[in-house]
Amino acid sequence: MKETIRIVAPAESEAPAGSAAENPAENTAESASESAASASAAPAPGVLQIANDADVLALAAEGALQGVTCIELNFPKFTDGRAYSQAVLLRRRLGFTGELRATGDVLIDQLLLMQRSGFTSAVLAAGVNAEAAPRQFVVFDEFYQGDAQQPRPHFAREAE
Repeated sequence: MKETIRIVAPAESEAPAGSAAENPAENTAESASESAASASAAPAPGVLQIANDADVLALAAEGALQGVTCIELNFPKFTDGRAYSQAVLLRRRLGFTGELRATGDVLIDQLLLMQRSGFTSAVLAAGVNAEAAPRQFVVFDEFYQGDAQQPRPHFAREAE
């Protein structure tokens, strides 16, 4: 089974940056505070916040990813999926191996696609029931297309 995204409910994400906030209903933990995802808060050391309209390839070319252990990608609205593309670029093209955290208007319906895009953690939007999140990861056992976790499509894996 593939590793699932670590989920942090909004109330739990208000812990000080760097502290662990456990959610016993899931095998998930730790996230920076929700306020760290806002533009007014300064991120923790090693954390880079990237707006969803930023060019991650240009940022990488400028050296902005040097020394970064966690990148927070923002979903200002659940209907704005540009952060998915950023995550795939960071994982597949740029080879970023650190934590990719989804922040903003994150709903449980998005978690499976976030995982397939390369996200490793998510701060759920206010009012979202974190207890329902683990069910999202058991709906499908396999995917035909490749993704950030398994770049080879199903048919290519079968040929081995």
